[in-house]
Amino acid sequence: MTDEAADMSDEKKVENVIIVGGGPAGYTAALYTARANLEPLVFEGFHWGGQLQNTTDVENYPGYPDGIMGPEMMTQFRAQAERFGTRFVTDDVDRIELSDGGVQKVYLGDEEHLAKTVILAMGAEPRRLGVPGEMELGGRGVSTCGVCDGAFFKGQKVLVIGCGDSAMEDSIFISKYADDLTVVNRRDEFRASKIMQDRAKEQSNIDFKTPFVVDEFVAGEDGKLSLVRLRNAETGETEDVVAEGAFIAIGHLPKSEIVMGQVETDESGYVVTVPDSTRTNLAGVFAVGDLVDHTYRQAVTAAGTGCMGALDAEWYLRDTPPSPEAHWMPGGEPAEIAPAPGG
Repeated sequence: MTDEAADMSDEKKVENVIIVGGGPAGYTAALYTARANLEPLVFEGFHWGGQLQNTTDVENYPGYPDGIMGPEMMTQFRAQAERFGTRFVTDDVDRIELSDGGVQKVYLGDEEHLAKTVILAMGAEPRRLGVPGEMELGGRGVSTCGVCDGAFFKGQKVLVIGCGDSAMEDSIFISKYADDLTVVNRRDEFRASKIMQDRAKEQSNIDFKTPFVVDEFVAGEDGKLSLVRLRNAETGETEDVVAEGAFIAIGHLPKSEIVMGQVETDESGYVVTVPDSTRTNLAGVFAVGDLVDHTYRQAVTAAGTGCMGALDAEWYLRDTPPSPEAHWMPGGEPAEIAPAPGG
């Protein structure tokens, strides 16, 4: 602990660890730090549970052979962390002031909370089209995760909306299940790499529809998606396309605004960590889950990094932190840092 932390601990309680975020990564970090007797304080936010709160059946998380509803899974994650003494605040953090090896400060309004370490687990959210029916039919035909939900559309007709590598990857994966898949893009050209476009075009059941945009997702009598209303981006003419599934693949937005300019981020806003760890460029500050992951974005990978973040924080608190000179500086390469025990 630095002199600053020691001085402030005499005046006001300094938590061992504060976790900001309440999805699979944040709850797993809470579980591990709680079992290490670090008494974590979690600011889980009003919309706790992350993206899984908006997910219906989860069938690809180990340990649930019959699947589980996303909200139920997050309730179980939360309860397990709480069992070992995790304290939860169901409120959104207003401000975070981070330091390099000093006391970390988290604010709810003017209410200040201090910590020796902070684990950032705010996650990311899918970019939205902002059209009628998009949110209402989420989990009832409209999805933002092909890997998560593609298998539910076996033998059905599906649209994928997007133009980048993510859209191509989702299309290729979903085409294993769907009989008929159409990629919709507002321009005739796609931003995806040539190799990804070629792979998608090689699939016999994938077609491309340009230049069209989505105007509306329309439900059938059963309350599920039945058709997608498309509009020609050049002529303005509309067309109704029958579809049981629609996947929005136009990217994600990491929820890093609250720490932007304090920790190292990449050009897309994802927090950058030292390779093979959850350490940021600031000593005592760790980042986990979809906040750092623009590749996999799965519940199981988020939980895995949550475990890593908890262990990194525990080791940091137990051992003498590396000096700023030995730490990774913004824009630089990882410095030589002593390996963690067992590493």
